[in-house]
Amino acid sequence: MYALLETFIYQVLVQAPMAAVKKSDFVEIEYTGKTSEGIVFDTTSEKTAKEHNLRSKNSDYSPIVVCIGENAIMKSLEDQIVGKETGKNYTFSINAEDAFGKKDAKMIQLIPMSKFRQQKIQPIPGLQLNIDGSFGVVRTVSGGRCLVDFNHPLAGKDLVYEVKINKIVEDDKEKLISLLEMQLHAKDPKVEVANGAATITLNVELPKEIQQGIVKIVSRVIPSIKTVDFTAEKEKKE
Repeated sequence: MYALLETFIYQVLVQAPMAAVKKSDFVEIEYTGKTSEGIVFDTTSEKTAKEHNLRSKNSDYSPIVVCIGENAIMKSLEDQIVGKETGKNYTFSINAEDAFGKKDAKMIQLIPMSKFRQQKIQPIPGLQLNIDGSFGVVRTVSGGRCLVDFNHPLAGKDLVYEVKINKIVEDDKEKLISLLEMQLHAKDPKVEVANGAATITLNVELPKEIQQGIVKIVSRVIPSIKTVDFTAEKEKKE
């Protein structure tokens, strides 16, 4: 009898349809992004990061929660996740135009060596630098001038994302925390949610304009939260 019951439960679980992702869903995912040539540039897996020399002390290698439609990840990737089922692995291909765009010849410029000398920089091919607020990569050095590419490093590259959709997040507190991490890059924000009211405690006081912007997003993507209050932690006195 118990064996039959276990078999029945197993069949129900296996045959039960997985949830399909919709726009505005909060979804927990794991992913690895690479170029079509196989060069890994981003991942949520610490093991993969180590294997490809991407590991950083400031990076948190773990599944992330994103709100589909809020541009927390690439829009063309979001569009492909919509309609897919949870608990499954997918491989998504994204062409260069829908990723970081094609290479723009106007973004490749000749910079005089004097510009680098002023900043006490010795340019060499492959050097990544910031010139007047723009990120660039030195391509060649010759004749007292440097050829610097200000295109995004992945411009002109077709991309491949391997994505595992773990689950759709239903808990309002978890949703709000992920939203704050996406919008404010807040690390472990303190959040309380009860009876449609949310209290957010941060280590800094947010300007009113930013608070209002967060409230608008919350009302749109987490409509069950009716009110949002912000507080700042008081500095501890010695």
